[in-house]
Amino acid sequence: MPSGPGVIPDGLIAEIAQAVPPPIATFLLTARQDADAIAEQHAVCGTSTLQLVDAVAPSELQRLRRKLPHVKLVQVIHVLDEASIDQAKSLEGLVDALLLDSGNPTLQVKELGGTGRVHDWGVSRRVCAAVKFPVFLAGGLRATNVTQAIEQVRPFGLDLCSSVRTDGRLDVQKLELFMRAVRSAV
Repeated sequence: MPSGPGVIPDGLIAEIAQAVPPPIATFLLTARQDADAIAEQHAVCGTSTLQLVDAVAPSELQRLRRKLPHVKLVQVIHVLDEASIDQAKSLEGLVDALLLDSGNPTLQVKELGGTGRVHDWGVSRRVCAAVKFPVFLAGGLRATNVTQAIEQVRPFGLDLCSSVRTDGRLDVQKLELFMRAVRSAV
């Protein structure tokens, strides 16, 4: 990962994935874009889900699906503008879900998550309305804005990281405040 907090070595990911009981999903976040390279990393980690944080070509998604037919694929779309809507629609039938985030893969050092920034939730709402598969929302979600995010975007689920951390570690109090705010929106 060229950006974002919480990089975990593949060996530790494998230990965690093996310790998690079914039916809880385990995720490998990968910036790899080649089906063979992604499948190799998955072989080490053994998660139930691959979260593809950089754009993966449709032909590579098809190859990946053939290589790993029982592994769920979640493609991240970094919402920069209206083009995200067409990008999302083009992935229908290729992935199991989308995750809308606030990175910027066009920078010299790509931002592929963990920015803590909010993106245009109006575009995210339009993505949710345009596709017929689950869409998760990420990007700058905090206890102070998650109710508005849920009401405006109506995502299938949420993904968060930096807003519930202090000094790079999970902060139980921040997580409790966040979950209270989520419950109030439901």
